[in-house]
Amino acid sequence: MSKVFITTSIPYVNAEPHIGFAMELAQGDALARYYRAKLGEDQVFFLNGTDEHGSKIDKKAKETGIEPQKFVDRITQKFIDLGKALNISNDDFVRTTSDRHKKSATDLWRRCQKDIYKKNYKGLYCSGCEEFKTEKELVDGLCPVHRTKPEPVEEENYFFALSKYAPKLRELIESDELKITPELRKNEVLGWLREGVQDISVSREKLKLSWGIPVPGDPDQVMYVWVDALSNYITGAGFPDSHEKWWNEETLKIHVVGKDILRFHAIIWPGLLLSAGLPLPNIIYAHGHITSDNQKMSKSLGNVIDPFSLIQKYGADAVRYYLLAKIPWDDDGDFSSDKFQAVYKGELSDNWGNLLNRLVVLGGKSKSQISDLKSQNIGSNPELAGFRFNNFIEKQITELARINREINETEPWKLITSEPDKAKKIIEKWLQDYYQISQELSFVAPRSFEKVEKAYSTGQAVQLFPRVEW
Repeated sequence: MSKVFITTSIPYVNAEPHIGFAMELAQGDALARYYRAKLGEDQVFFLNGTDEHGSKIDKKAKETGIEPQKFVDRITQKFIDLGKALNISNDDFVRTTSDRHKKSATDLWRRCQKDIYKKNYKGLYCSGCEEFKTEKELVDGLCPVHRTKPEPVEEENYFFALSKYAPKLRELIESDELKITPELRKNEVLGWLREGVQDISVSREKLKLSWGIPVPGDPDQVMYVWVDALSNYITGAGFPDSHEKWWNEETLKIHVVGKDILRFHAIIWPGLLLSAGLPLPNIIYAHGHITSDNQKMSKSLGNVIDPFSLIQKYGADAVRYYLLAKIPWDDDGDFSSDKFQAVYKGELSDNWGNLLNRLVVLGGKSKSQISDLKSQNIGSNPELAGFRFNNFIEKQITELARINREINETEPWKLITSEPDKAKKIIEKWLQDYYQISQELSFVAPRSFEKVEKAYSTGQAVQLFPRVEW
């Protein structure tokens, strides 16, 4: 496909950014940078945003004594700041409280109107998930995610006939026309579909929840927060006025999301799109979660990792690198200070960083024209295109280690004196290989590659990953 549209999920702004979302941003950004290098800058669109409506935010704002809009303005700015700190190259940022998004969500509702009906409903509502739960979904009467007891709710809501589209969704997912990856997550979604899909509530009474987008033609109801939130992807594409450039059948449309919100993205969102007569995403990649020293992160345990502090101390590239290299692409992964420091010193500073300066020095001594040894060969990369970030990085680091090993074994500083032509040929090959590897790693660590470019242009050593006081 000649165009690629990449999105991260939009974080709910009832709390400040955490390290897990920093990983998702880094994943989406690595993909965007890869596809831009492969297809061209104007052929790729990378979208981020924030989810700003719903009962949790309404409650949190009241607890803090400020208006909901002022509350979400403050937290949203933190997510914008995180993107800047991580050097994320997004093309747009959608806030669900913006006028353009309200227009988009309202138009989507109207397009789905034939499958929306009103009825009285009694159910168990988890405000943490912003979702109604069935009895069989609960564990010991509690929400399995938040470990809280859902609130009994009885009200008249609008419902969307999601069950109508379950057979089609199953067909699309089984055939990989709508590809869910990794395979474990695909099987999980198919399991949910086999269990049976119920019609879903898509609104709340305004008397019980005022902080949301009004239902078209019924001011006493507001849209259910997930219906509002999911439509951000087409808002960013320009819906309803100019979305055809990016949200079409020809563009490769990729959603990067966490495994905990997969059901919304793999069942509810495609169901809405089918109803509205709009194209579906092509791929939904669901990543795992991050633990801290092998424990679930929580404020009570004091093990929550602040991405801003980490970036400030070690730099964005080192943080991006660890999150993509050391958290398995298809499972949960762990973060600890000891592990991070070992990676920073070993793989980044010693292997990638020091090797650059070894080669620059050798290039100068062998009279190699370093600035002429750059390659511009970005081809197809199945590891990165397949979201296998850690496998992709491992291949590059193994190649860097290979060059280091060959330098130690060959001892080129001796050859420069005894066989200068042979030495120059060997060193130039290493310089070309190193540049190509660093170019591949630029999708993960873009600022470091800029330093490599500077070293090659000037023939002067630079520090990719400076020494840090642990």
